[in-house]
Amino acid sequence: MSKYAVLGSGQVGQVLADGLLAEGHEVMRASREPSKLAEWKEKAGPKAQAGTFEQAARWGEQIVLAVKGSAAEQAVELAGPANLAGKTVIDATNPIADAPPVNGVLRFFTNLDESLMERLQKKAPEAHFVKAFSCVGNPFMIHPKFPGGPPTMFICGSHAGAKAEVTKLLGSLGWEAADMGSIEAARAIEPLCMLWCIPGLSQNKWTHAFKLLQLG
Repeated sequence: MSKYAVLGSGQVGQVLADGLLAEGHEVMRASREPSKLAEWKEKAGPKAQAGTFEQAARWGEQIVLAVKGSAAEQAVELAGPANLAGKTVIDATNPIADAPPVNGVLRFFTNLDESLMERLQKKAPEAHFVKAFSCVGNPFMIHPKFPGGPPTMFICGSHAGAKAEVTKLLGSLGWEAADMGSIEAARAIEPLCMLWCIPGLSQNKWTHAFKLLQLG
């Protein structure tokens, strides 16, 4: 069992924190105002804590970044790059812009030559970032059940050991992990959020996930 710092007080952070607690891990959720998490902490049980970004990042053995994409770089700064050094940082963020979607297609504030995760890696160069949980809605992040079997979570990062840790975690949470390679692959993975959201934004259909099919 591990000590996970979940940076983010929103819905994604709560879903991932609750899922990690259910698997027996210890969790500290982070917020700019930890008092906002008092009710969650009370309900979550003895293995749950709340703190600031800096406190959680220092405490955690592994980190989950689950904030709004536009706040991700600031969250890394608040956590403190030194507190993230040498640790696996699961990056669940997407660079969704504040501008409204166009015909169901989200707008990003990045381009295809640089992902948000690459920006975050530059903020904390000694952290081991791994993109995960970014291409599905939060209701399906923990033990998703689909007729076709476990869906695929596309991951990437430049540290093999960190990706191995995340792959193991994903397996325990009901996912099949597909390693897409080094950090630059986040340029392709992050836009999967756009694709996942199109049926929801255009047809109000949110009950789907991706599956990678392979021969052999």
